Amino acid sequence: MIEYSIIVPCYNEAENISQLLSEFAAFMTNENAELILVDNGSSDGTAGMEAEMKNLYPFLQWLHIEKNIGYGHGIYTGLKHAKGKYIGYTHADLQTDPNDILRAISIIKELTENQPVFVKGYRTGRGFVSGFFSMAFEYLASLILRYRFREINAQPVVFSSGIFDNLTKPPLHWGFDLYVYYVACKSNCTIKRLNVLFPSRIYGHSKWQKGFFSRVTFSLKLLKYCFELKKIELPIITEFGMEKTDKNI
Repeated sequence: MIEYSIIVPCYNEAENISQLLSEFAAFMTNENAELILVDNGSSDGTAGMEAEMKNLYPFLQWLHIEKNIGYGHGIYTGLKHAKGKYIGYTHADLQTDPNDILRAISIIKELTENQPVFVKGYRTGRGFVSGFFSMAFEYLASLILRYRFREINAQPVVFSSGIFDNLTKPPLHWGFDLYVYYVACKSNCTIKRLNVLFPSRIYGHSKWQKGFFSRVTFSLKLLKYCFELKKIELPIITEFGMEKTDKNI
């Protein structure tokens, strides 16, 4: 059985993919692991890299979504194909170091076997504006949803695969990080945080952080989703096996 499955959604990140996979290869070959790259409707030539990358990296699976319909949809598509005992995801923009996945795995290995766990990054070294928006939103989200949230959109995220069965109503949009974090809390997981650096992008540009007003708009949308999430009935299994039910479609 595969021990770890890592999903990397890519939307117009062709400039980053070669370096990204090279950095993953430095440790993925030593783990019983698979990496699932999800081409989430890219239009920048990402699809044309599939054959070469799969030939170079035997641990790589490549999924293609014809049309981008949201950040959450890309990640959830990858999660449905994951076969690992632990599954997770991270960004393709290299603002999250692939080695942080290895550090998350190390945390999991130190825990009691079959203990449901949720490991999530905690970004350090951020600018004042970014940090302010994150702190303000996590305070409001905690108040609304009645769980203590910190750095909601931080990567990477790695969790026991049994939690997948509780992801019954995932959003297609950027609220996916909050949704998974919320479900992990309701599932009585052991929550572990991992300090990670969050440097500037080397290539490309953010798909949403384009200025002060875009941050305000994004935060308001997530705040609205908090109220929507609170109303959703989520059938949560709190005593589950560590293997994910086969939901590949």
